[in-house]
Amino acid sequence: MYISSRAALVRNLGVALLNGAITLIILLIAPLGLAAVIINTVLVTVASFVNATAGDAVVKFLQPSQIKTLLNEVISQQSQLTHKN
Repeated sequence: MYISSRAALVRNLGVALLNGAITLIILLIAPLGLAAVIINTVLVTVASFVNATAGDAVVKFLQPSQIKTLLNEVISQQSQLTHKN
C-alpha cells in the first residue's frame, strides 16, 4: 500500500483532531478547571499526531522495498569488510 506524505499528514492531522475533539467533550463534562481541560486536550492532540506519524514510519520501514534496500546495504558493507581483510 502506497500513501503519499501529504495524504499521511492529512490523515494524521484528522486522527489527532478527532481524538482531541473527543477528549475535549469528555473533559468538559468532568468537573475540572478550564486550563486543565485545554492543556489535556492539546496534549492528547499532539500525542495522537506523534503516534500516528511514528506508526507510518514503522509501516514504511517494514515495506518490502525498504527491506530489500537495507539488505543490499548490509551485503555491500559485508563485502567491503571481506575485501579489507
